[in-house]
Amino acid sequence: MQLELRHLQAVCRIAEAGSLGGAARRLGVSQPALSAQLRRIERVTGGELFVRGRSGVEPTALGQFVLAKARRVLSEMDALGAEARAISTGTPLRLGCILLVLLDGLLAQTDQSMSGQEITVDLEDSVTALARMLGAGQYDAIVYGEVNDHEVPLPQGAHARTLVSKEPFCIRLSAKHPLAALDRIDLADLADESWMTLVEDDDGGPEALVGACAKAGFSPSLRYRITDRKMHYDLIAAGRAISLSQPTAPPAEGTVMRPIIGAPITGRIRLAWNRSAVSAGQARLLYRAAARAYLANVDNNAFHKAWWDAHPEAHPAAD
Repeated sequence: MQLELRHLQAVCRIAEAGSLGGAARRLGVSQPALSAQLRRIERVTGGELFVRGRSGVEPTALGQFVLAKARRVLSEMDALGAEARAISTGTPLRLGCILLVLLDGLLAQTDQSMSGQEITVDLEDSVTALARMLGAGQYDAIVYGEVNDHEVPLPQGAHARTLVSKEPFCIRLSAKHPLAALDRIDLADLADESWMTLVEDDDGGPEALVGACAKAGFSPSLRYRITDRKMHYDLIAAGRAISLSQPTAPPAEGTVMRPIIGAPITGRIRLAWNRSAVSAGQARLLYRAAARAYLANVDNNAFHKAWWDAHPEAHPAAD
């Protein structure tokens, strides 16, 4: 038997998962089948690649050597595919996004940063769908959000970078609301309100909202789920609902935005891409474009600008 790329991928997945069972699930094969494949690989390499440790399987010295070589080969193969695709003519880069404030600016920034590279952009309501479509090759890159401690599982072959490590969600409410006169709002004071539910229901947002409200002593009345921005804002301006909002959201007539005391709900924005479809250079350009699109909205609300200036650790990485 000769080693093939799938064998190198299997070795890497075992090391990443720390167990044969976890690696088998990631690879979509049964554990016995993966175990048998590992034994065949070990016959070719001449010895054991993994031993069982306290926290799962751990690579042997030989395993460490094979892993280093495997990762280098797989990285080169990813780069080969991505760079060949980048220089081919008539092949657009397919970008998928959820509804984030930076989306409007991102379109302009990618046009400016990646001139000559055709880009198609689609909007999805589900982060899970975005990740699945990235794995299926329907998207080459995705921009998505995660709330509090929630982590979106990414498909094999994807790489991700955090764009904004933390932003505290705030409340949008009617300008005529009694609490609108306050600089900050205590979540407990919103117990009797009707809430807009979040557009995405699989990014950890709904769980974070319900959990934060439970700690504040109430269960939120999730009455509306409206994606149309104008209708969304009109209902809030009329005093019929309130909503969580990204702190970079623009002003809307008849509404105000206020930070929540204690910042119990925070968001994180990430960029992920398929390494076999997006070159390292393209990924850097996408990251820079997304960073500029986010930064263009930081001044939308003075309270967030003050928070942002005081938390440089949340800023996009210099690249």
